[in-house]
Amino acid sequence: MNAVITVVGKDKVGIMAGVCVALQKINVNILDISQTVMQNMFTMNMLVDVKQANVSYSEIVDALDAEGERLGVNIRIQREDIFDAMHRI
Repeated sequence: MNAVITVVGKDKVGIMAGVCVALQKINVNILDISQTVMQNMFTMNMLVDVKQANVSYSEIVDALDAEGERLGVNIRIQREDIFDAMHRI
């Protein structure tokens, strides 16, 4: 199953690295990534494959919440099928 991760927050060193390391620790593969900085605001979207994750989906959510808090950014994950359905309307 694929999921979409969105990261938003004030730009600073280490955001991308922190998120990538957090995903690596739970065996989530990054399929595609896009990031930009707009007027000191960092935004990143990732398409990830969670099929081989070594934890449950709820534990992925918890791990990303913890990393977001550590980094001072907002990290959200949503299953790709739900994300696609929401954006078709």
